[in-house]
Amino acid sequence: MKSTLLRLSLATALCASTLTAFAADADHPTHKYKIDLPPSADLSYTIQAKQGGMTISGEGSLKWQVGDKHFSVNSETRAMIVGKILEASSEGAIDDYGLAPTQFVNKRFRKEATTTTFHRDSGTIGFSESADSYPLKGGEQDRTSIIWQLISVARAAPKQFKPGSDWTFFVAGMHDAEPWTFKVIKNEKISTPMGELEAVHIFKAPPPDAKDQQVDIWLAPSLEWYPVRLRFTEPNNDYVEQNLRQVSNKAVK
Repeated sequence: MKSTLLRLSLATALCASTLTAFAADADHPTHKYKIDLPPSADLSYTIQAKQGGMTISGEGSLKWQVGDKHFSVNSETRAMIVGKILEASSEGAIDDYGLAPTQFVNKRFRKEATTTTFHRDSGTIGFSESADSYPLKGGEQDRTSIIWQLISVARAAPKQFKPGSDWTFFVAGMHDAEPWTFKVIKNEKISTPMGELEAVHIFKAPPPDAKDQQVDIWLAPSLEWYPVRLRFTEPNNDYVEQNLRQVSNKAVK
């Protein structure tokens, strides 16, 4: 059970997925997209997972706050019986590129927290668990802030955010950083604890030379483009899926 929970803690959390990174000298794309930040909200999720042949259930919560040129995201994942298995947070400023993280903290089940720091004064990204360093060119995200940057881009350009379109960002994890490209797949109706919702399905594949996790995200335009479903799938078909159960402190269009 403990090993299963460890795999679950590695696989889940809102955009704290564990994808393989390129080397420190990897291409570092810079894209300046228009943004429209979603309003602050508290979101709660149900969690279903299959790990090593076992079915696991749990719940997740996320607090998104934005205001006065500052943002913060705090997420927490709990599994039945054992309780909290993962915490992730990101905070920072808002600049011409959108979200500009200053610190990303990730705490997994029975592990010490890791900290990724965006040193805005020196223009570098550093890691508590690695000696690697990357330059800040503008628009860089971490694995928690990236979803909210993606949402902000979609809200600002909904007509361009159409099936077949690609959106690339440079994303820092716990040890290193790499380019992430999201592909818009299609618009579809999905079932959630909140009922049926129209959603935009977005896909994030692992790098071509990596056998690692793929990520599927569903954003709901009718709910400020909040993430209503996230699914993390391993090469062996183990998965973790999060479905939106409740949204509060929101303004629905």
